Amino acid sequence: MTDVRPEATPDPLLRQMRELERGLTIRTGELERENRRLRRIWMGTLVSVALLLGLATALVIVAARHGLPGTVADVIEARQFMLRDKSGTIRGSWAAADDGSMRLQLQAPGTKAGLSLSVLPGGASGITVRDSAGRSRAVLGLLPDQTVSMLFADENGTTRTVLSLVRGGASTLVFADRSGSAKVGMGVDARGQSTLTMPDPPENRVETPDPQESGRADSAPQTTGSEKAPSRR
Repeated sequence: MTDVRPEATPDPLLRQMRELERGLTIRTGELERENRRLRRIWMGTLVSVALLLGLATALVIVAARHGLPGTVADVIEARQFMLRDKSGTIRGSWAAADDGSMRLQLQAPGTKAGLSLSVLPGGASGITVRDSAGRSRAVLGLLPDQTVSMLFADENGTTRTVLSLVRGGASTLVFADRSGSAKVGMGVDARGQSTLTMPDPPENRVETPDPQESGRADSAPQTTGSEKAPSRR
Protein backbone atom coordinates (compact mmCIF):
# COMPACT_ATOMS: atom_id res chain seq x y z
CA MET A 1 0.00 0.00 0.00
CA THR A 2 1.09 3.47 -0.76
CA ASP A 3 1.44 5.61 2.25
CA VAL A 4 -0.29 8.89 1.52
CA ARG A 5 0.46 11.62 4.01
CA PRO A 6 -1.58 14.75 4.20
CA GLU A 7 0.16 17.98 3.00
CA ALA A 8 1.71 19.98 5.77
CA THR A 9 -0.15 23.11 6.62
CA PRO A 10 2.04 26.24 6.03
CA ASP A 11 3.13 27.94 9.19
CA PRO A 12 1.32 31.28 9.50
CA LEU A 13 4.35 32.89 11.09
CA LEU A 14 6.63 31.82 8.24
CA ARG A 15 4.17 33.18 5.70
CA GLN A 16 4.08 36.55 7.43
CA MET A 17 7.86 36.72 7.53
CA ARG A 18 8.07 36.08 3.79
CA GLU A 19 5.48 38.74 3.06
CA LEU A 20 7.32 41.16 5.29
CA GLU A 21 10.61 40.40 3.53
CA ARG A 22 9.02 40.91 0.13
CA GLY A 23 7.54 44.21 1.27
CA LEU A 24 10.90 45.40 2.63
CA THR A 25 12.56 44.52 -0.65
CA ILE A 26 10.03 46.56 -2.62
CA ARG A 27 10.37 49.49 -0.22
CA THR A 28 14.16 49.42 -0.39
CA GLY A 29 14.03 49.59 -4.19
CA GLU A 30 11.67 52.53 -4.06
CA LEU A 31 13.96 54.35 -1.61
CA GLU A 32 16.97 53.78 -3.83
CA ARG A 33 15.14 55.20 -6.84
CA GLU A 34 13.99 58.20 -4.78
CA ASN A 35 17.54 58.75 -3.53
CA ARG A 36 18.92 58.77 -7.08
CA ARG A 37 16.23 61.24 -8.16
CA LEU A 38 16.99 63.57 -5.22
CA ARG A 39 20.72 63.35 -6.00
CA ARG A 40 20.07 64.47 -9.59
CA ILE A 41 17.90 67.34 -8.37
CA TRP A 42 20.58 68.39 -5.85
CA MET A 43 23.32 68.39 -8.48
CA GLY A 44 21.15 70.43 -10.82
CA THR A 45 20.47 72.91 -8.03
CA LEU A 46 24.18 73.31 -7.28
CA VAL A 47 24.97 73.94 -10.95
CA SER A 48 22.18 76.54 -11.18
CA VAL A 49 23.37 78.32 -8.03
CA ALA A 50 26.95 78.37 -9.33
CA LEU A 51 25.80 79.90 -12.61
CA LEU A 52 23.76 82.54 -10.81
CA LEU A 53 26.70 83.43 -8.57
CA GLY A 54 28.98 83.74 -11.59
CA LEU A 55 26.52 86.02 -13.37
CA ALA A 56 26.07 88.14 -10.24
CA THR A 57 29.85 88.50 -9.82
CA ALA A 58 30.29 89.50 -13.46
CA LEU A 59 27.48 92.05 -13.12
CA VAL A 60 29.07 93.56 -10.01
CA ILE A 61 32.46 93.87 -11.76
CA VAL A 62 30.95 95.48 -14.85
CA ALA A 63 28.85 97.82 -12.73
CA ALA A 64 31.91 98.85 -10.70
CA ARG A 65 33.86 99.71 -13.85
CA HIS A 66 31.22 101.11 -16.17
CA GLY A 67 28.02 101.41 -14.14
CA LEU A 68 24.83 99.53 -14.67
CA PRO A 69 23.53 99.69 -18.25
CA GLY A 70 20.99 102.46 -18.60
CA THR A 71 21.54 103.82 -15.09
CA VAL A 72 23.52 106.70 -13.59
CA ALA A 73 24.76 106.71 -10.01
CA ASP A 74 23.44 109.61 -7.93
CA VAL A 75 26.52 109.75 -5.66
CA ILE A 76 30.10 108.57 -6.22
CA GLU A 77 32.42 108.71 -3.21
CA ALA A 78 36.22 108.52 -3.26
CA ARG A 79 39.24 110.23 -1.70
CA GLN A 80 41.11 110.52 -4.99
CA PHE A 81 40.44 110.32 -8.72
CA MET A 82 43.15 109.68 -11.30
CA LEU A 83 42.76 110.47 -15.02
CA ARG A 84 44.84 108.44 -17.48
CA ASP A 85 45.08 108.63 -21.26
CA LYS A 86 44.91 105.65 -23.61
CA SER A 87 48.61 104.86 -23.02
CA GLY A 88 48.13 104.71 -19.24
CA THR A 89 49.95 107.98 -18.49
CA ILE A 90 48.50 110.02 -15.64
CA ARG A 91 47.12 113.26 -17.09
CA GLY A 92 45.16 114.58 -14.16
CA SER A 93 44.22 114.07 -10.53
CA TRP A 94 41.58 115.26 -8.11
CA ALA A 95 42.32 114.58 -4.49
CA ALA A 96 41.85 115.74 -0.92
CA ALA A 97 45.13 116.11 1.01
CA ASP A 98 45.66 115.18 4.64
CA ASP A 99 45.73 118.86 5.65
CA GLY A 100 42.22 119.39 4.27
CA SER A 101 43.18 121.11 1.02
CA MET A 102 41.64 120.17 -2.31
CA ARG A 103 43.59 120.08 -5.57
CA LEU A 104 42.60 119.50 -9.17
CA GLN A 105 45.57 119.10 -11.54
CA LEU A 106 45.60 118.77 -15.32
CA GLN A 107 48.79 118.04 -17.26
CA ALA A 108 49.64 118.19 -20.95
CA PRO A 109 51.03 115.02 -22.61
CA GLY A 110 54.82 114.62 -22.65
CA THR A 111 55.51 117.78 -20.63
CA LYS A 112 55.07 119.35 -17.19
CA ALA A 113 52.86 122.12 -18.51
CA GLY A 114 49.47 122.15 -16.95
CA LEU A 115 46.84 123.77 -14.80
CA SER A 116 46.15 123.47 -11.06
CA LEU A 117 43.15 124.50 -8.99
CA SER A 118 43.62 124.58 -5.22
CA VAL A 119 41.48 125.29 -2.17
CA LEU A 120 43.46 125.62 1.07
CA PRO A 121 42.16 124.91 4.60
CA GLY A 122 42.31 128.60 5.58
CA GLY A 123 39.88 129.57 2.82
CA ALA A 124 42.38 130.70 0.19
CA SER A 125 41.87 129.46 -3.35
CA GLY A 126 43.81 129.85 -6.55
CA ILE A 127 44.53 128.84 -10.12
CA THR A 128 48.10 128.18 -11.25
CA VAL A 129 49.36 127.86 -14.82
CA ARG A 130 52.67 126.00 -15.25
CA ASP A 131 55.05 125.96 -18.21
CA SER A 132 56.76 122.97 -19.80
CA ALA A 133 59.43 122.97 -17.06
CA GLY A 134 56.84 122.85 -14.29
CA ARG A 135 57.41 126.45 -13.12
CA SER A 136 54.45 128.61 -12.13
CA ARG A 137 54.04 131.34 -14.75
CA ALA A 138 50.67 132.79 -13.82
CA VAL A 139 48.69 132.65 -10.57
CA LEU A 140 45.23 133.94 -9.76
CA GLY A 141 44.47 133.79 -6.06
CA LEU A 142 41.91 134.85 -3.47
CA LEU A 143 43.24 135.20 0.08
CA PRO A 144 41.19 134.85 3.29
CA ASP A 145 41.35 138.66 3.81
CA GLN A 146 39.44 139.07 0.50
CA THR A 147 42.53 140.23 -1.40
CA VAL A 148 42.50 139.19 -5.05
CA SER A 149 45.88 138.98 -6.76
CA MET A 150 47.15 138.05 -10.18
CA LEU A 151 50.85 137.25 -10.54
CA PHE A 152 52.95 136.79 -13.66
CA ALA A 153 56.42 135.22 -13.60
CA ASP A 154 59.18 134.93 -16.19
CA GLU A 155 60.83 131.77 -17.54
CA ASN A 156 62.99 131.57 -14.39
CA GLY A 157 59.99 131.54 -12.08
CA THR A 158 60.65 135.09 -10.78
CA THR A 159 57.54 137.19 -10.18
CA ARG A 160 57.66 140.22 -12.49
CA THR A 161 54.14 141.67 -12.36
CA VAL A 162 51.55 141.71 -9.56
CA LEU A 163 48.04 143.09 -9.88
CA SER A 164 46.11 143.21 -6.59
CA LEU A 165 42.71 144.37 -5.38
CA VAL A 166 42.62 144.60 -1.59
CA ARG A 167 39.66 144.78 0.75
CA GLY A 168 38.44 148.37 1.03
CA GLY A 169 38.73 149.21 -2.65
CA ALA A 170 42.45 149.89 -3.10
CA SER A 171 44.16 148.42 -6.16
CA THR A 172 47.84 148.23 -7.08
CA LEU A 173 49.98 147.22 -10.02
CA VAL A 174 53.67 146.48 -9.36
CA PHE A 175 56.44 145.73 -11.85
CA ALA A 176 59.70 144.04 -10.83
CA ASP A 177 63.04 143.44 -12.49
CA ARG A 178 64.66 140.10 -13.24
CA SER A 179 65.85 139.73 -9.66
CA GLY A 180 62.32 140.15 -8.33
CA SER A 181 62.91 143.66 -6.89
CA ALA A 182 59.96 146.03 -7.28
CA LYS A 183 60.78 148.96 -9.57
CA VAL A 184 57.52 150.66 -10.40
CA GLY A 185 54.25 150.66 -8.51
CA MET A 186 51.01 152.38 -9.36
CA GLY A 187 47.47 152.18 -8.18
CA VAL A 188 44.45 153.74 -6.56
CA ASP A 189 44.11 153.87 -2.78
CA ALA A 190 40.97 153.40 -0.70
CA ARG A 191 40.24 157.18 -0.89
CA GLY A 192 40.27 157.12 -4.67
CA GLN A 193 43.62 158.88 -5.02
CA SER A 194 46.06 157.68 -7.66
CA THR A 195 49.54 156.68 -6.55
CA LEU A 196 52.87 156.18 -8.32
CA THR A 197 55.89 154.73 -6.57
CA MET A 198 59.46 154.46 -7.84
CA PRO A 199 62.58 153.54 -5.86
CA ASP A 200 65.17 156.31 -5.49
CA PRO A 201 68.45 155.48 -7.30
CA PRO A 202 71.62 155.46 -5.19
CA GLU A 203 74.00 158.42 -5.59
CA ASN A 204 76.95 158.06 -7.96
CA ARG A 205 75.49 154.85 -9.29
CA VAL A 206 77.63 153.18 -11.92
CA GLU A 207 75.71 150.91 -14.23
CA THR A 208 77.33 147.85 -15.72
CA PRO A 209 76.28 147.17 -19.28
CA ASP A 210 74.17 144.10 -19.67
CA PRO A 211 75.30 141.91 -22.59
CA GLN A 212 71.69 141.11 -23.36
CA GLU A 213 70.93 144.82 -23.67
CA SER A 214 73.77 145.57 -26.11
CA GLY A 215 71.49 145.21 -29.08
CA ARG A 216 69.12 147.92 -27.89
CA ALA A 217 69.27 151.58 -28.86
CA ASP A 218 71.68 153.72 -26.78
CA SER A 219 69.24 156.57 -26.53
CA ALA A 220 66.60 154.71 -24.45
CA PRO A 221 65.38 157.13 -21.73
CA GLN A 222 65.25 156.22 -18.06
CA THR A 223 62.78 157.51 -15.50
CA THR A 224 63.84 158.17 -11.91
CA GLY A 225 61.30 159.39 -9.40
CA SER A 226 59.37 162.27 -10.91
CA GLU A 227 62.25 163.46 -13.13
CA LYS A 228 63.00 162.30 -16.63
CA ALA A 229 66.50 162.55 -18.03
CA PRO A 230 68.12 160.78 -20.96
CA SER A 231 71.11 158.67 -20.10
CA ARG A 232 73.53 156.64 -22.13
CA ARG A 233 74.99 153.26 -21.28
